[in-house]
Amino acid sequence: MNNTKKNILLVSPETPVTFWSFKHVLKFVRRKAAFPPLGLLTIASLLPRHWDKRLIDMDVEKLKEKDLQWADYVFLGGMIVHKESIHAILKRCKEAQRSVIAGGPVFTTGYEEFIDMVDHFVLDEAEITLPLFLKDLQEGVPKKIYTSGERPHLGLTPIPSWDLINIKKYATMSLQYSRGCPFNCEFCDIIIMNGRVPRLKSNQQMIAELDALYQTGWRGAVFVVDDNFIGNKNQVKQFLPALSQWMRQKRNPFVFLTEASVNLADDDELIKLMVDAGFKKVFVGIESPCLESLEECSKFQNQNVDLAQAIRRIQNSGLEVMGGFIVGFDSDPLDIFEKQIAFIQKSGIVVAMVGILGALPKTKLYNRLKSEGRLLENWKGNNADGQGLNFVPKMNSAVLKEGYEKILTTIYSPKNYFNRIITFIKEYKPQQSLFDAHKSFSHIMAFIRSLWYLGVVWKHRFYYWKILAVGLCKYRQSFPMIVLLSIYGYHFSKLTDNLFLNSKSSK
Repeated sequence: MNNTKKNILLVSPETPVTFWSFKHVLKFVRRKAAFPPLGLLTIASLLPRHWDKRLIDMDVEKLKEKDLQWADYVFLGGMIVHKESIHAILKRCKEAQRSVIAGGPVFTTGYEEFIDMVDHFVLDEAEITLPLFLKDLQEGVPKKIYTSGERPHLGLTPIPSWDLINIKKYATMSLQYSRGCPFNCEFCDIIIMNGRVPRLKSNQQMIAELDALYQTGWRGAVFVVDDNFIGNKNQVKQFLPALSQWMRQKRNPFVFLTEASVNLADDDELIKLMVDAGFKKVFVGIESPCLESLEECSKFQNQNVDLAQAIRRIQNSGLEVMGGFIVGFDSDPLDIFEKQIAFIQKSGIVVAMVGILGALPKTKLYNRLKSEGRLLENWKGNNADGQGLNFVPKMNSAVLKEGYEKILTTIYSPKNYFNRIITFIKEYKPQQSLFDAHKSFSHIMAFIRSLWYLGVVWKHRFYYWKILAVGLCKYRQSFPMIVLLSIYGYHFSKLTDNLFLNSKSSK
């Protein structure tokens, strides 16, 4: 059967409006989605070359009936936040009598929820399990579930099939350098899926991936999607000079962002190497300013650290810090909401992703809460919707939800948000002119559109004009960053307003 040509439809579910979706930002750059479905693009490259493949990203286009009728098999991937869309897709596939092969995080940690709707589960890391499925499919004896505890060498990972998407529909491209994280936070499922020993691609492999992406014509932001880019600092330090050399040879076509643990602040050499290679932003999981809460969730790397000073050191070196924060820990004091607000405002973390704690399947937190009889069902996986809880918190649920609402409505009120931009700009020390990273026609047009949407239409336009004036007068070198963060502020303000207005109207 493997020698017979097959029509393969790869489907990426629709992402709800969240912090990370940046849905309200996309119209400024005339894009449909923030990021491409890197997992499915990589899966496509693992499938037989002679099979016909199409990819439908539902953040970019609708899944049509003719797409399903064309397909012999539907390959479906996604994360927990995609559950609602996934159920709708599976219903349509069943009605169309199409076989579904499912994999990715949401299925690897919770396939049981979909057991009656999916024909074959290819779980864990596809470099190991997908070939097993394809072999059985060729022999006509495919099994229901394929799983493996083996951690594959990333040399087995192919270059993504960029030809399956229109890159012009996306605001940012994605690449993966490593998998795994050396830390063991109680709430995190990364070590469940990828282990605690970081595995990295070789320098040659990464350069080949960069060349492939460059050949598509892409120029702009690239998200290195590693959950902890600096999990193996020594190896990263060997890769970054090669990346810097490639960037110079190609005249700096990309601007990189990634995720890293807070111990990045302890390593000036590593920060400098990242900045020299073109990294501009880094997401850091800060979680809480409360030591007891950090101890509770085994966030050891954040303990005995002046978190505000660590953030300042990173930003002083030319990397913008995007921060992750969580409320809902058992150890959270009643004033945790005020403490989170105060920390976020003081630190100048403009993009602060605050969520309510969620118990992800198979994590230590999930197992502990299950043993305590505190788990709840029917969680959509969005820890930023302010409503859904999948466990009974120690704090009163109503107090937790109201406190969470207070955090978001406070930090994303225009006054506080634009004050944070100024705090950040004062300490941000870019190593080169930001105009180099924002000189494209699309960024100029985004600025022009912001003059209308933020400067005329938006009800908070006063703050926009005020910060533009401050930027032009005092911080001209950082003016492009001020414009970009102002546009982000529009997204966060709209998201917060819609979130809590909708929740109030549904009560």
